[in-house]
Amino acid sequence: MVIAVVILLLVISSLLFHFLSPWWFTPIASNWTAIDQTINITFWVTGTVFVAVNLFLAYVVYRYRYNKNRKAEYDPENRKLEGWLTVLTSIGIIAMLTPGLFVWADFVDVPADASEVEVVGQQWHWSFRLPGDDGQLGRTAIALINQNNPFGIDPDDPHGQDDVLINSNVLHLPIERPIKVLLRSKDVLHNFTVPQFRVKMDLVPGTQTYLWFTPTLLGRYEILCLELCGIAHYTMRGHVVVESEDDYQIWLNQQPTFKQSLARISRDITAGQQSYTACIACHGVNGEGNKVIGAPVLAGQESDYLNRQLHYFRNNIRGGSDDDIYGRQMLPFAAMLADDAAVANISLYLHSLPAVTVTQSTERRGNVSVGRNIYKNCAVCHGQSAQGHYAQKAPKLAGQYTGYLKRQLKNYQQGIRGKHPQDMYGPQMILMSKLLQDDHAIDDVLAYIATLQPVQ
Repeated sequence: MVIAVVILLLVISSLLFHFLSPWWFTPIASNWTAIDQTINITFWVTGTVFVAVNLFLAYVVYRYRYNKNRKAEYDPENRKLEGWLTVLTSIGIIAMLTPGLFVWADFVDVPADASEVEVVGQQWHWSFRLPGDDGQLGRTAIALINQNNPFGIDPDDPHGQDDVLINSNVLHLPIERPIKVLLRSKDVLHNFTVPQFRVKMDLVPGTQTYLWFTPTLLGRYEILCLELCGIAHYTMRGHVVVESEDDYQIWLNQQPTFKQSLARISRDITAGQQSYTACIACHGVNGEGNKVIGAPVLAGQESDYLNRQLHYFRNNIRGGSDDDIYGRQMLPFAAMLADDAAVANISLYLHSLPAVTVTQSTERRGNVSVGRNIYKNCAVCHGQSAQGHYAQKAPKLAGQYTGYLKRQLKNYQQGIRGKHPQDMYGPQMILMSKLLQDDHAIDDVLAYIATLQPVQ
């Protein structure tokens, strides 16, 4: 009797939780209402079976409960019951699968007038590529990927010269225009999804997959990776901004093409050298930094990383916290760089400087052997020799003052750095820094990094 009551209560509480729960689908923002309908049909079919089976179970438990004056009858075969179960089960499966087959047929049938957007996944960030005026994306190849060509576009393909490159985790799309999303991975298996669009698809290394949708609601929506792709998987997030056609065109016209990005690389390094004169007092004539005042080494650092950090300082994404004393000192100096060209020039100039050998603290605080094991997690992004990795957006660590590195790790751990919503890679570093559970672990990993030689 008690078991029958418990089963009955389980059914009632499950139904109440389903219908009264505040956790439900996000409001749909695309044309894929059919996917919601298919899921709802699945809920109704499985829910009906759940209720029927458990109510029948509760009835059987109650009706045929133990009675010492009654003898059980053994009936191993019941063709009539098995026949009904087979028919009803088949109807349920057909009811669940049939709508999905029709939806899938639409899902793989992309409208002829759909605009193409390429989404590139990589541990652990998103980037995007759009066709230029010719309406075609250029050829790509993994072998062509380098610091100056992170998308691996074939420079000999004329269709690739006007490709629009979005080396950021924010993609803008026009409302009410069909979009075909081409999916490509540089490294491991990822999965692209925007919950409000009700679409998701794996990014498979070595091949190209796709999906399509039509945005129907203005707004900003989060891109997620729903495939466990590594230690910083949860930070692999981006955003889709759905806006009017006019606003979309304004944004699109501000984005660089592949040809323009190549030209930008060859900007006047001499101009960057002239801009750097204002930085010499702290960072040294040769970008060697200053351990006494906490100024980091800049010589030979990745230009892309320097460019990003200077933009962060100029826009208060970094250095805005009152607790970031050194970061706040950088704000007025970064503001002296008049525009993006000035930032790019000084970044390229610093990258062109030869790597320097710095004098670390003579006090040995950490255990190198322990630090070597800890650093294995860091090497995924920063490289086995801490040489940095342009594709991972990870700066060079070898040859940097350990005091500066420790300060940055503490800033990440305390939320002083990396918490600004526009800091694309800050959340990843906050996660990684917290793997270092105490100052001993920090000192150990920095002791190991100090043994590595900088590479130009």
